[in-house]
Amino acid sequence: MGASSTARQPRVGSRQQADLLALLRDEGAISRVALGERVGLPRAKLTAELGKLVDTGLVEVGGPAASRGGRRSTFVHLADDLRLLGVDVGATSITVAVTDGRCEVLAHASEECAVREGPVVVLGRVLALAEQVLAEAPGRLIGAGIGLPGPVSFRDGMPVAPPIMPGWDRYPVRDELAGKWGCPVTVDNDVNVMALGERHAGVARSLDDLIFVKVGTGIGCGIVLGGRVYRGVAGTAGDIGHIRLDDFGPACACGEVGCLEAYFGGSALAREGLTLARSGRSALLASALEDHGRVTAEDVGRAANSGDFAAASLVREGGRRLGHVVASLVSFLNPGMVVIGGGVSRLGHSLLAEVRGAVYRRSLPLATGNLPIVLSELGDLAGVTGAAWSATDRAFSTVT
Repeated sequence: MGASSTARQPRVGSRQQADLLALLRDEGAISRVALGERVGLPRAKLTAELGKLVDTGLVEVGGPAASRGGRRSTFVHLADDLRLLGVDVGATSITVAVTDGRCEVLAHASEECAVREGPVVVLGRVLALAEQVLAEAPGRLIGAGIGLPGPVSFRDGMPVAPPIMPGWDRYPVRDELAGKWGCPVTVDNDVNVMALGERHAGVARSLDDLIFVKVGTGIGCGIVLGGRVYRGVAGTAGDIGHIRLDDFGPACACGEVGCLEAYFGGSALAREGLTLARSGRSALLASALEDHGRVTAEDVGRAANSGDFAAASLVREGGRRLGHVVASLVSFLNPGMVVIGGGVSRLGHSLLAEVRGAVYRRSLPLATGNLPIVLSELGDLAGVTGAAWSATDRAFSTVT
């Protein structure tokens, strides 16, 4: 991976240093005076803690800040050469990005790769893409984060019994990647890191309470409460794709029947679209089947957005079912925002309208009176941004 990724990792020596780093990450360059006021440190203590951070190479002191009367302060900012890796592994694709210390994406790369191929193949591709993006934006690698499409033990850094990831159960993802990259690594569910990405740099920036709903090959929900991801006792909180809607519904990949995901995940849309194409009820989908030999969720979305009645009905019905589940979450959690993301969210405002309608009809007026329900602003970069942000929580902490 190069010398920059295997250099000795900087150490954070105190809670005050961790607080200073988090503030500089979230707000950028700040004057010494404003920094001291924000973290409540007297001048002598602030000078001492900043001096230690400068010595470790995590922080740099820049030019003079605007005068507030008296002696001019100086700007403090995270070191320009700090680098973080964010990795988003989906069911059928991988995206890897390198960011600066503020989790701003500097370079990224994506490729198709089925998670079912197993950890050896998939992580091999992750390492190759990481090497590629680090070459485009070289620097000192201080941390990495990865999101996986299944239940994850955040504490242990490994997936646990993931239904669509054969061969991954308890695979030591964190330890393997930390050994390769020589830096701390965090491992989380893909939807959790997407929620963090939107909160850090997207449409939900700075909101402390939100839910992020990913509608892709599968369906999941990232829950942020009080500014922190809520994972539950075993790390499975937000697994809404396997909420059962009908005891006699279609079979789901998890082995049960009637799950939300079996009705409206990307695979379900492709399956129903194929039925419409073969029956002749959708001329556009029949044409897609003839041209490519298959029907995808993207084909259904294009047909729906082109005015195809049968495809649009599929989207409306799926959006209505999704909206019913989201309405229950809104009534239960009372979030400040609902963000819809993932590949199927490219259906756009036709999907959003159905979800909004169901939520506003079914949830309490007090919970929905000022509730924005919006599409993801970061799109395909939500996951890598959030994964990098998660990595800073470890890299900028006193945990060894």
